[in-house]
Amino acid sequence: MDISDQEFDAANRRGQLKKARYPATIAVRYDSDRARLLIALDSGLELTISPQLLQGLEHATALDLAEVEISASGFGIHFPRLDADIDVPSLLHGIRGTAAWMAEHTNKTAGTA
Repeated sequence: MDISDQEFDAANRRGQLKKARYPATIAVRYDSDRARLLIALDSGLELTISPQLLQGLEHATALDLAEVEISASGFGIHFPRLDADIDVPSLLHGIRGTAAWMAEHTNKTAGTA
């Protein structure tokens, strides 16, 4: 599929705006002792989250989570064994999956401490 120069330039502008608004992932690993995914960002911020709270990772094993890749932009995290992806800017906004998945997950955990 060919793209026009205008489409290419527009995509580059969107990418530059995203880089200006969000920190990029510089390191990610699964801490099996704590059962948490650890995400380090170039802003100095570090995120720690249970994989069970993320769509596509909710049933993952430690082995599944040990193999992880950071996208070239730093905005995505990919788990090849699961063919699952996490969008870090969305995660920063509290989005852990599709709206339907989040609604279902919230209903299952409502009222638990």
